[in-house]
Amino acid sequence: MGAVIRMLSAFDLRPGVDWSDFRFSYAAFLEELHAADLILSASQPGTRVRDTPMDTDDARTHQCFSIMEFRDREQMDRAYAHIEARLKPGTDSHIRMYRQITNSVFLCWHEDDLEKGATT
Repeated sequence: MGAVIRMLSAFDLRPGVDWSDFRFSYAAFLEELHAADLILSASQPGTRVRDTPMDTDDARTHQCFSIMEFRDREQMDRAYAHIEARLKPGTDSHIRMYRQITNSVFLCWHEDDLEKGATT
């Protein structure tokens, strides 16, 4: 099994979208991904805590975030291909959820096994 891959989604809600409506759409999307074995786990979406010195990103203004986990690169690639091909299940819920957001950016990373003695 390869390294777990995480994906950070940074986004804003479209004007007029209610936060609880978005969370419902997001949960439905995750449920379908889980059922199709296209995701390992995911966080609930959350909102930015900007008024702390720990938040140092002045370049981006995103207000909402979530993290998805994939078992490995193969699972992540299957999830992407599934959504791109508009296959069922998952595509309709993805479109419903995605239409509620704007200004989205996605970052992926995996847990590296650093060699002994290596520093970052």
